[in-house]
Amino acid sequence: MDGQGMSDEGIHKSAILMLALGHDEAAEVFKYLGPKDVQRLGTAMANIGNVNRGQIESVLSDFRKETEGRVTLADSDEYIRTVLTKALGDDKAAHLLDRILQGNDNAGIESLKWMDASSVAEMIRNEHPQIIATIMVHLESDHASEILNLLPERLRNDVLLRIATLEGVQPMALRELNEVLTQLLAGGERGKKSALGGVKSTANILNYMGGAVEASVLASIRENDPDLAQKIQDQMFTFDNLLDLDDRSVQLLLREVQSESLIIALKGTSEELKEKIFKNMSSRAAEALKEDLESKGPVRLSEVEAEQKEILKVIRRLADEGQIVLGGKGGDEGMIE
Repeated sequence: MDGQGMSDEGIHKSAILMLALGHDEAAEVFKYLGPKDVQRLGTAMANIGNVNRGQIESVLSDFRKETEGRVTLADSDEYIRTVLTKALGDDKAAHLLDRILQGNDNAGIESLKWMDASSVAEMIRNEHPQIIATIMVHLESDHASEILNLLPERLRNDVLLRIATLEGVQPMALRELNEVLTQLLAGGERGKKSALGGVKSTANILNYMGGAVEASVLASIRENDPDLAQKIQDQMFTFDNLLDLDDRSVQLLLREVQSESLIIALKGTSEELKEKIFKNMSSRAAEALKEDLESKGPVRLSEVEAEQKEILKVIRRLADEGQIVLGGKGGDEGMIE
C-alpha cells in the first residue's frame, strides 16, 4: 500500500476497507505502514464522505476474493511476497519483505521516519559520518535531504560522499547501529545485507536540495573523486532537464501541475525552457501563461526553488509509475525578475 505505487481508486478502496474493519483491526494494519502511507490513507479516510452499503459490500467482496483459499500457513510467505511485489514493485517490496520475513534489524531506524527532520538532525549530528550515512540511506530521499540540510556543511558533504561510495550494509553493522538507536528509541533483531546507498541514493537526496547546497556538495565530492561526482550528476534530474523530456511527457506533467506553481517555477528559467512549456499547451493557455509571467512581480529565489522541487516530485512520481522516462543533470537567496 504505497502512496506512489497505488492508484487513487486503490487508496479509496483501502480507506473504505479500513473504516469497515473497525478501530482495533485498522490500528493493527496501520502498524505495518510507513509514515507517508499512513498520511495518504488517513487523509483518504478523513475525506471519504458518505459511502453507501453497495460500495462497502463491493470492496469487502473484492477483498474476500483476494484472500479466499489463502488460509494455509505453508504458502503464507510466498503469498505475502507475491501480493507486496504486485502492489509496490520489486524494489520497494524487497525492502518491506526483508523486515517482515527476515526479522527487523532496523526498528530503531524505522522509528526515525516518524520524527521531524530537526529532531533527527539534533540526535545524530555528533555521530560518526559513516553512521549518519547508513541512517540516511534507510530514510526517504526528501526526509534525508531535510535532515542533511540542517547539518554543518563539512559534515553534510562528508556524509554524502560516504553515501555515494556505500555498497550495502552488513547485518552485524546494522544490528550494532540499531542497538545504538534503540537506547533512544525502540528495539529490533536479525537481517541480511541491504542493497542501499550508492550513486542513485546520493542523486535522489541532492535532487531535493537547493541549488547552492547541491553545488557545494558536488564540488566537495569532485575534489575527492571527479568520476564519482560525474556519475552522481548524470543520475540527477533538475528543473532544467525538463528540456530533455519528450512532448508527451511534458503534456502529462502539465496536467498534474497547478498554474500558479508553474508560473513561479518558470521565473528566471531560460527562454528555451519556457518555449518548451508553451508549445505543449493550447495557444490560449500558453498566451495566458505568458501574460501571467509578465505581470508577476519579483519572486524570491527560495520560492522559485520550492515550486521547482514540488514539480520535480511530480516528475519523479510519474517516472516511478512508468508514465514518463527521465534523463539527468544538476545551481543564493536573491530576487528573480
